[in-house]
Amino acid sequence: MSILNVEHLTHGFGDRQIFDDVSFRLLKGEHIGLVGANGEGKSTFMSIITGKQMPDEGKVEWSKNVRVGYLDQHAVLEPGKTIEDILKSAFDWLFQLEERANQLYERMAEASEDEMASYMEETSEIQDLLTVHDFYLIDAKVSEVARALGLMDIGLDRDVSELSGGQRTKVLLAKLLLEKPEILLLDEPTNHLDVEHIVWLRRYLEEYENAFILISHDVPFLDSVVNIIYHMSDCKLNRYPGSYEHFQEVLAVQKAQQEAAYIRQQKEIAQLEDFVARNKARVATRNMAMSRQKKLDKMERIEKVTEKPKPEFDFLYSKAPGKFMITAKDLVIGYEEPLSSPLSFEVERGSRIVLTGANGIGKSTLLKSILGLISPVAGEVELDRHLEIGYFEQESSANNSNTCIEEIWNEFPSFNQQEVRAALAKCGLTTKHIESQIRVLSGGEQAKVRLCKILNRPSNLLVLDEPTNHLDVEAKNQLKSALKSYKGSILMVCHEPDFYEDLATDIWDCSKWTTKVI
Repeated sequence: MSILNVEHLTHGFGDRQIFDDVSFRLLKGEHIGLVGANGEGKSTFMSIITGKQMPDEGKVEWSKNVRVGYLDQHAVLEPGKTIEDILKSAFDWLFQLEERANQLYERMAEASEDEMASYMEETSEIQDLLTVHDFYLIDAKVSEVARALGLMDIGLDRDVSELSGGQRTKVLLAKLLLEKPEILLLDEPTNHLDVEHIVWLRRYLEEYENAFILISHDVPFLDSVVNIIYHMSDCKLNRYPGSYEHFQEVLAVQKAQQEAAYIRQQKEIAQLEDFVARNKARVATRNMAMSRQKKLDKMERIEKVTEKPKPEFDFLYSKAPGKFMITAKDLVIGYEEPLSSPLSFEVERGSRIVLTGANGIGKSTLLKSILGLISPVAGEVELDRHLEIGYFEQESSANNSNTCIEEIWNEFPSFNQQEVRAALAKCGLTTKHIESQIRVLSGGEQAKVRLCKILNRPSNLLVLDEPTNHLDVEAKNQLKSALKSYKGSILMVCHEPDFYEDLATDIWDCSKWTTKVI
């Protein structure tokens, strides 16, 4: 049975086409992975099917009485609310039913016999619903999911405005899982999650009985939980039953077949055009030439297989720094209150250090403290005077109205327009992306713009805060290759062992020094 039908969906932004006559169907129990390069429209598709955006053309139709849960990374958590408030809001509809039942009980005191019978029937139905949906076990259910995602250790009484990006994602995910909708829509749910909780989410989705649609560039995670792949490319959406690995194999065969068919057709077209050119002027052969011209006119042309521009990351290296690039003495990081015990350490030239640990324990804060972007609570950090640092921030500013060209030009005013465009194109961005405002780009495209800034300035230390978040598979592979080739040192926060395990010389478990128990 079809739960969701999307028919003839067409949509674009300005002159940039995102979908062209796309149709899609979601069946009961399907576990779908929605894949494609950055900027192909995956998140836009989610926004359209949830009604947050209206398509230019087409129809989106859900089955009646289907509850849909959407993990939206950009959802706003209301300041002043605690984590417990947000989690319990998953059951708002049940609390409303309870309130209705209490109102009916109050009315019974003065009800007529007929009204009493009606009130009794309605309250009985409400009680049945409350029992079926475990209303009287809400506190236990909230505790169970909160504990599984590490929220109990943060504190359920914590104001949501104080949470880190990863903690915020956990709260949104926990609320969604507590709602138990018939359909889950998950847009990059593993971004910001630490390894322990990614494992828990994977087990949950493996055992999930209902349907879900998952956007993810984490291939091992994706492959373990989906049974159907929908590939978004060139404004189209194509279905591939099976795993991501199987999809890649089938896609490679399809491309090879299309390329062979294109070559055959081009050869046939050349022969027909040559015959028409040689024979259309001769009376004896004019009819034959016209017949071949009609064949040419009616021929459905096979498109040439064109590969998407692939990013080519190559970090420039400056002169070597001193032996000890970073020296910290009794460093205590934090804001209003300390996030760490006193830290004393040295980072030697040639080190490739990865910071790991749960969200909210201070990994990003440590990077910013080392760079001098925020002041430490106590202690000091000394940087080698020959350090030239390339810093990759975790997120772009939400209010950045610059185009990609303006953003890079501001960073490199000596570049001419051709050099700016070439630098962005080398990061895998097309002309239409380059001329768009940064705030309308996908998360992966924004990450490529931020990478462009540090790729084009020589450095001897890269400080990278979750560089793989949002990047598509191709870009992630290219980034890993570039980091392996980089001659300088690396200090990186990352939650993907597959990405960093054969890259790092040292892995620092930040949970050993944090004052937060997460």
